Amino acid sequence: MMNKSHIDLNGKTILVTGSPGFIGANLVIRLLQSLTSGTVISLDNMNDYYDPMLKEYRLGLIEEVAKSSAVNHIFIHGSIADKELVDSIFQTYKPDIVVNLAAQAGVRYSIDHPDVYIESNIIGFYNILEACRHSCDGGAKGVEHLVYASSSSVYGGNKKVPFSVDDKVDNPVSLYAATKKSNELLAHSYSKLYNIPSTGLRFFTVYGPAGRPDMFYFSATQKLVKGETIKIFNYGNMKRDFTYVDDIVEGILRVMQGAPEKAVGEDGLPVPPYAVYNIGGGTPENLLDYISTLQEELVRAGVLPKDYDFEGHRELVGMQAGDVPITYADSTALEEDYGFTPKIGIRKGLRHFAEWFAEYYGKQGNEK
Repeated sequence: MMNKSHIDLNGKTILVTGSPGFIGANLVIRLLQSLTSGTVISLDNMNDYYDPMLKEYRLGLIEEVAKSSAVNHIFIHGSIADKELVDSIFQTYKPDIVVNLAAQAGVRYSIDHPDVYIESNIIGFYNILEACRHSCDGGAKGVEHLVYASSSSVYGGNKKVPFSVDDKVDNPVSLYAATKKSNELLAHSYSKLYNIPSTGLRFFTVYGPAGRPDMFYFSATQKLVKGETIKIFNYGNMKRDFTYVDDIVEGILRVMQGAPEKAVGEDGLPVPPYAVYNIGGGTPENLLDYISTLQEELVRAGVLPKDYDFEGHRELVGMQAGDVPITYADSTALEEDYGFTPKIGIRKGLRHFAEWFAEYYGKQGNEK
């Protein structure tokens, strides 16, 4: 177990980058609902990696909750790759807690669009680290805790399961994974050099309502609704540790409140206040079982008719570059240090998604 400095989030200024992205929006809504005072700043560039309407929709949900919240909410439209903007936000608002969820996501997209990964995940994260470093200038209290998104992708094609944070992760199989591993290395060096408490979270296949349309469960639903065929990679021989978004948010919230404790080593220099955790369900699901559950829930929610020919809309294909056959989280350290393990199963999670999909696209009228 690692010693933690307890942080009361009430009354604090919290910067969440990547809100109103999927995880960011859910986190900000939870903060607005649960805190009794303070300020939450959302920062996002609202790019068109996927339908910007979804981000507008999530921002609308945030703003609706903010109306009745005791917490002040500020949305800033901009990129973490814009150093001047990041520096000005830190100088103006002096955030106590920073949760960096802004990143270019997706393994497959990184194969054809490497530039945006370097810009957002490397340069952008460096800008955040530099701003955290300089937040202590002039004897200021500075940032108390930097929490940032890493990814299960860092494990690459690891054969040993479940994946432990103690495993060697020096063989990424995609540029996306390489950028996330780089984030962990950069955070470690800044923690060591400047005594910045930082915690990286390796997320495992996050899903849920208003999620990312590039994720399989979402894109498969959209294709089935249009009568198109879904491709099932590696002939269905895939296992994923799917994690429902509410579990991810609960994990982030707990981690935010416990920063790695600052300490001095025998050499008189800081022992880096640095930690990395897995957040995953811990029960890998066979992809074909996951798809069957999704189909059942789509029928139940009225998204697809009862007599839909699922077999006629499936195509089993080979492995795709950058993909891995299994992800499986060992979240023991998270449970030991924060008393939390994800608990929401795929049936419940996919039911929430299917019901949301029926309502959202029914109202939008732009999907069917």
